[in-house]
Amino acid sequence: MEFLNGINALTLVFVALLVFAIAYRFYGIFMANKVLRLNAKHVTPAIEFADGKDYVATNKNVLFGHHFAAIAAAGPLVGPVLAAQFGYLPGALWILIGCVLGGGVHDMVVLFASVRHKGESLATIARKEIGKGTGLIAGLAILFILVLTLAGLSLACISAMHEASWSLFTVIATMPIAILMGLIMRYRKDSVTLASIIGGILLIAAIVGGHGLMQVEAISNLFHWRIETISVAIAAYGFLASVLPVWFLLVPRDYLSTYLKIGTILMLAIGVIFVHPTLEMPALTSFIHGGGPIIGGPVLPFIFIVIACGAISGFHAIIATGTTPKMLTNEREILFVGYGAMLVEGFVALMALIAACTLVPGDYFAINTPKEMYDSFIAQHPHLLPVDLDHFSEMIGVDLHGRTGGAVSLAVGMAHIFNKIPFMDDVMAYWYNFAIMFEAVFILTAIDAGTRVGRFFLQEMLGSAIPKFNDKNWIPGIIISSLIFTFSWGYLVYTGNVSSIWPLFGISNQLLAACGLIVCTTMLIRMNRRKYALCSAIPGVFMAIITFWAGYEQVMDIYLPQEQYLLAFLAVLAMVLMAAVFVNTFRRWYYLLQIKADKVDEYGETVKELVER
Repeated sequence: MEFLNGINALTLVFVALLVFAIAYRFYGIFMANKVLRLNAKHVTPAIEFADGKDYVATNKNVLFGHHFAAIAAAGPLVGPVLAAQFGYLPGALWILIGCVLGGGVHDMVVLFASVRHKGESLATIARKEIGKGTGLIAGLAILFILVLTLAGLSLACISAMHEASWSLFTVIATMPIAILMGLIMRYRKDSVTLASIIGGILLIAAIVGGHGLMQVEAISNLFHWRIETISVAIAAYGFLASVLPVWFLLVPRDYLSTYLKIGTILMLAIGVIFVHPTLEMPALTSFIHGGGPIIGGPVLPFIFIVIACGAISGFHAIIATGTTPKMLTNEREILFVGYGAMLVEGFVALMALIAACTLVPGDYFAINTPKEMYDSFIAQHPHLLPVDLDHFSEMIGVDLHGRTGGAVSLAVGMAHIFNKIPFMDDVMAYWYNFAIMFEAVFILTAIDAGTRVGRFFLQEMLGSAIPKFNDKNWIPGIIISSLIFTFSWGYLVYTGNVSSIWPLFGISNQLLAACGLIVCTTMLIRMNRRKYALCSAIPGVFMAIITFWAGYEQVMDIYLPQEQYLLAFLAVLAMVLMAAVFVNTFRRWYYLLQIKADKVDEYGETVKELVER
C-alpha cells in the first residue's frame, strides 16, 4: 500500500476520465438499449401534456444543464472533502465504482420510470407499481427527507455567502441574466446558442465586475447581509422558482449555472495539469478504523454515506421524478441527461477530493476539526501539526482554523492549486472567494429545483384528499402548496433548528437512493426484464443494507451515548418508513416473478401485469 502514497494528482484525473468515458460508451449504452430499451418513437410527457409551465419540451443540452445543476449541490463538493479523513483511496474508489454501477444506473432507471408514468413522482410510481399503502409511506418518507435536505442545503449556502458580498452579488446577478435567457429561448426560435452566448458573457461580466464593485465600500455594504436576511431571501427565491413557469427562471438559471460549475471544474483540472500537485494525504489514514475528528465511525460503512451525491444520491430521484421528466423531448435522451450528468457529477466529486488531498494532512485536519476538540486531537496525533495554514490565512485574510464542514477546506485546496498556475501567483484571496461563490451557486440550483419538486409532491398528496389540488393548472393550489412546503424548510433554516438535524441527511439521502432503485426495479420485473432488472436490484439492495448498517451504528454509538434522543428518533423513523417500503416491494417482486408475461401494454411490449400510467 505504501507505493500508493504520494502519487501525482494528474494520474487520478486521467484514470477517472478514462473510466467514465468507457462506462458511458459501454455500460451506459447497454442500460439504454438492453435494460431500458429506450425508444425515440415513444411520446414523452413533455409533449403529451405540454402546458407551457411544468411540461415543456426542452432542448437536450439545456435540459442537461438544468438536471446537472439541480442534482449537483453540496454533496459532490463537501462529501468527498470530509471523506478525505480516511485517505484519498477509499473515496476515489467509491466515486469511480459507485458512479458507474450505482449512481448512473439509479438516475437512468428512475428517470425512465417517471417518463413512463406521466412524469410523476417516485411516491406515485410506488403507488401504481406496488400498492396504495406503499405509495403513501414512500410519499411521507420522501417529503420528510426532502425538507431536511433543502434546509441543510440552505444552511450550507448561507454559510458560503455570509460575509461574502462578492459571492452574494454574483448569485443575485444570475437571476436577471437567467430571466433574459429564458425569454430569448422561449420567444425566439432556435435561439439556444444565442441565449448561451449572451448569458455566458453577462455571467463573466458579473463575476469580474462584481469583484471590482465590491472594492467600493458603499456598494460592498449593500451586499453584506445578515444571516436572517439571507435565510428569508433564499426561501423567497425557492418559492418563486416553484410557482413561476419552469422556462422563465428555474431552467435558464440552472443552465447558466452549469457554465460556471463545469467551467470551474475544468479550470481545476487544467490547474492540476499545469501544477502536477502531489496528493499529500496518504492512501489510507489511521482513522479508517474509526475515531476520526470529522467522522467518528469507521470507513465501512460510513464512506458510502459521507460521499453521498458524489457516487449515488437519493436527492437525484427527486429531480428525476420531478422537473426533468416533464421536459424530456425524446426518450433516448435519458442516457445523455441521466447517466451523463451523473458521471460529470462524479468527476466533480473526484476533483473536490483531489483539491482537499493536495493540502498537507496537518492543514486539512486543522481546518476541519472543531476548535474545542483540536487541542486534544493534536495531543493524540502530534505528527498532524499544521504546516502552511497560517500562511494561507494571512494571504486570504481569513482565520482558517476550525472552519468545519468541508466547504472552506475545498476552497483553500482549490485556491492552493490555482495559485500555483503560471502568472496566477499572489491572487490566492481572489481564488478563495471565487471558490466560495462557486460553492454557493452549486448549492442554490438544487434548492430551487428541490422546492418545485416538493410542491409537486405536496400537490399530489393533498389531491388525494382535496381533488382540486390534482389540477396542475389551478393557481391557488400551486401557491398554497408552494407556501406550505417552502415555509416547512424555510422556518427550520431561519430558526437554525436544522443544524442539529444535518447529520441525518447522509443516512436519509442514501435510504432514498436505495428506495429509488428498489421501487423502479419492480417496474422492470413487471415489464418482463427479470435478468436485466439485476442491474438496478443489486446496487439497490446493497445500498439498503449499507445504509441500515450505518444508521444502526449512528444511533447506537453516537446519538444515544451523547443523549441526542431527537436525532435518534428521527433516524429510526426514517429507517422504519423505508423498511416498510422495502418489505412491501420485495413481496411484490416475489409475486411478479411467479406469474407469466401474457399481456401487452400500450407501448406494444409483453408484460406480466398492466398498471395505470
